[in-house]
Amino acid sequence: MDATARVRAGWDWLRGPEQWTRRMLAGDLALAAVLALLGVGVEELDNGSAGRMLASALTVFALTLLRRRLPVATLVVGSALGAYLPGTFLVTTLLGWSAGRRIVGVGRALGAFTAALAATIGFTLLKDQSLGQPRLLIVFGTLMFLATTVMPGLASRYWSQRRTLLRALQERNGQLMRERAMVAGQARLRERQRIAQDMHDSLGHQLALISVHTGALEVDPQLTERQREAVGVLRQASVAAMHELREVVGILRDGVEAPAPEEEAQPAARGVAGIAGIVEAARSAGTDVRLTGAGAPRPLVAACDHAAYRIVQEALTNAYKHAPGAPITVELRYEDDSLVVEIANGPAAGPGTGEVVSGGQGLTGLRERARLVGGMVHAGPAEGGGFRVAGVLPYGAEPAGVEAIADDFGQRLQAQGLKGAPPMDWAAVDRELTRGRSRTGGVALGCGIAVAAVVLLVIVIGAGILFLVGTMGDEMISRSDYDAVQVGQSEAAVREQLPHGEGILTAGMDRKGPPVPEGSKCLVLLSKEGTDLSTDQVFRFCFKDGKLVDKQFYEVKK
Repeated sequence: MDATARVRAGWDWLRGPEQWTRRMLAGDLALAAVLALLGVGVEELDNGSAGRMLASALTVFALTLLRRRLPVATLVVGSALGAYLPGTFLVTTLLGWSAGRRIVGVGRALGAFTAALAATIGFTLLKDQSLGQPRLLIVFGTLMFLATTVMPGLASRYWSQRRTLLRALQERNGQLMRERAMVAGQARLRERQRIAQDMHDSLGHQLALISVHTGALEVDPQLTERQREAVGVLRQASVAAMHELREVVGILRDGVEAPAPEEEAQPAARGVAGIAGIVEAARSAGTDVRLTGAGAPRPLVAACDHAAYRIVQEALTNAYKHAPGAPITVELRYEDDSLVVEIANGPAAGPGTGEVVSGGQGLTGLRERARLVGGMVHAGPAEGGGFRVAGVLPYGAEPAGVEAIADDFGQRLQAQGLKGAPPMDWAAVDRELTRGRSRTGGVALGCGIAVAAVVLLVIVIGAGILFLVGTMGDEMISRSDYDAVQVGQSEAAVREQLPHGEGILTAGMDRKGPPVPEGSKCLVLLSKEGTDLSTDQVFRFCFKDGKLVDKQFYEVKK
């Protein structure tokens, strides 16, 4: 395996199951650099050596980069090293946040944080066993661990679980919407097939009878030429109606137009180009119809083109039924942004010839057809007692025949047929998750976590102050106590006169004064009379072979 393959394999192992991009790597490196820099400052306050500062910085970088791949191990190791490398103290907050969201299972997470707490307390007691008061160290360390590691872990786990729940609800809702669209589509298809079958069985039979009878009547020798011509128009109209019925039935049943047999006449174009044909057919039937146009003709999309044809067709049909014999004007005006189709008829020339069959749905259907393509239709009485139908159709509007389905979160699912995935407003899903609670529930929860962390920090600081105050009496003496001790006294007698001096305040003070006598062991205490905040006054007592062999008084800069 070459070096490139090794690097790639190492990179894959490091990022683990997550999609770790270069941007995320750069962010982790920048975060590690900030934490390492702050850690160097902590080491400086603790009087750490250059080697310890370097070790802290390298440890911070390693733990930050490995936290995604090894959340449990980095949490435990980082907590343990905090006792010996104070510069790694700040990274435990990051490790707690990372472990809270990446450790799978409550039991495993509880075990990991418990092990980290045990490592923190255990190594702290091992390092500072000479300070005494282990119970105070345990309480102080536990509170600090809860505030800096456990609280970020709980907040991260809540945030991660909320995101997981939201993602699951999104996927489930999308699946439900797709299933609902499929069920609705199947129901519509079954209903369309039923309607198509009824239309084929009833209207098809009646139109076939009309065609046969008009065909036979057309060749009747007793008819005059004009009557024969009128019957021919009726026959052609019945044949065209049969073709259109076949197409409509095909669309309803299968969603596609049914092809017409080659031996049969083709249906007239059902668009603007076919308007002249239906006007000419009306003239042949004896109706006074005039077609006019204005503006330069422009192409329309298929839906608008068909809508214009249907508007003229329906308006002419209404004029035939309700105003027989009245003159009709059909006007097509090509405006800048739309086509205006206007059909107007005068008052009826006389009473109707028979019963008028009307379902009352023609104009309603025209308005809906125009609305679906972004247009509009107006119908109403005209001046002089006639009737006027006007439609405005845009040139480039696509069909708006989309069906809206209300989803489970009050949104509108826009889907045409079964094509495409349903678009969703996922912000509404998140709002729905909090609808069962008060609107401020999420804010209250976040504030509660923050307040709990602040309370823990205050408790930790208070415990630290109590710890320092409690140890000060064991680390300080007066000048008179120092003068009362004489070189040559037994070690036991001197230690009986003085406090044990084992505490945080005196840690490392014996190495900062004059040279220590070779082979001796020293007790370091602080002066109670010191008033200079920048220096500490130190009393040092060195013992060898059971006797006090040297005592020194010196000052150490803080």
